Amino acid sequence: MTAFTEDELARIRADFPVLSRTVRQDRPLVYLDSGATAQKPWVVLDAEREYYSTHNAAVHRGAHQLAEEATEAFEQARATVARFIGAAADEVVFTKNGTEAINLVAYAMSNAGAPGAIDGADPTAAARLLLAPGDEIVVTEMEHHANLVPWQELARRTGATLRWVGVTDDGYLQDPSSVVGERTKVLAFTQVSNVLGTLNDVAPLVAAARAVGALTLVDACQSVPHLPVDVRAFGPDGVDCGPDFLAFTGHKVIGPSGIGVLWGRPELLAAMPPFITGGSMIELVHMEHSTYAPPPQRFEAGVPMAAQAVGLAAAIDYLSELGMDRVHQHDTELTAYCLEQLAQRPWVRVIGPTNPADRVGAVAFTVDGIHPHDVGQVLDDQGIAVRTGHHCAWPLHRRLGIPASTRASFSVYTSRADIDAFVEALDTVPGVFGLSA
Repeated sequence: MTAFTEDELARIRADFPVLSRTVRQDRPLVYLDSGATAQKPWVVLDAEREYYSTHNAAVHRGAHQLAEEATEAFEQARATVARFIGAAADEVVFTKNGTEAINLVAYAMSNAGAPGAIDGADPTAAARLLLAPGDEIVVTEMEHHANLVPWQELARRTGATLRWVGVTDDGYLQDPSSVVGERTKVLAFTQVSNVLGTLNDVAPLVAAARAVGALTLVDACQSVPHLPVDVRAFGPDGVDCGPDFLAFTGHKVIGPSGIGVLWGRPELLAAMPPFITGGSMIELVHMEHSTYAPPPQRFEAGVPMAAQAVGLAAAIDYLSELGMDRVHQHDTELTAYCLEQLAQRPWVRVIGPTNPADRVGAVAFTVDGIHPHDVGQVLDDQGIAVRTGHHCAWPLHRRLGIPASTRASFSVYTSRADIDAFVEALDTVPGVFGLSA
């Protein structure tokens, strides 16, 4: 039995208005670039419009009715996001995207070493934030630049050393035990690779970090849209094997652009100095010094992205109504079907695991003798939207010995018919360049 019946999937697709448009000489749009950004259903668009048209005001900044309504809508959105990932509302910080969420943690760790920055914080939690020369930050070779460059910069600012867990030829992480050691203070890794589609098992990686007292951060930008995520139940039997921090972005979760989420364990958030300062995040302000509000407000300086938060909550409600288990099954079925189709084309090399159970959301590949940008152009001419390039994962492509790849990525609205149209267009690529398929 499929995750969604044909009628259900037709109703889902009807909820996404952009899917009804045409492109390139009036061809039907086949959108296979959801890993870059997902399309938005009417409920998300309507939620933002309704907020602006009936409740718009400065959140947390007024005593009039509109301000009260705006604040309530914003905080209800925070509670919705928290429930979706198994968290408490005061553990959820809104940022402008997943990249900013990761940078928030990295900058807080470098700011923690400034005089007075962690005075009054819980000593145990505060000590975990401090880095010094000789300490090590560990990432993986499959990271998106958003979960690599911030840690490079943290290492530069603190004198720590950056190390990484390698990737096998078939797209899996190597054993981290040779990299994670007594000097490791941070282990940051993706739950799902945006290129390989590899689904990493979070629990053993967290366990390896915990064994040496290291903090963990999970980049969940490519996992939260596709499968159930519980920040405290990654392990068996509901055991809390979750990380210390988790970040994701709204626009990949069929939500708005301009909003992201950082979840953090409360004792760590409480010990962290702020990343951006100004209005809304303060407690008391004097000319000589200021004190800061408790989390999450401490990390939300300025007027927050209230409409985007409301839109994100609407997106999460939409996915929750579908059921994330069914969303994951749908994704697995699409991935299996796409891999099966590409396996019938010997001139196509799939990047990453060949077992669909080990993948989520995306299939990247190369075509013999043809640059991925050229592949993408031919597909685009036929109405097929895919991503080409290094997908903000340049080191991974170097590791695999390829300059770039072409990626088809999926969402709840993707159908088998989309994949059929994609492979039919792909079959024309060799001939366009005078090569035999």
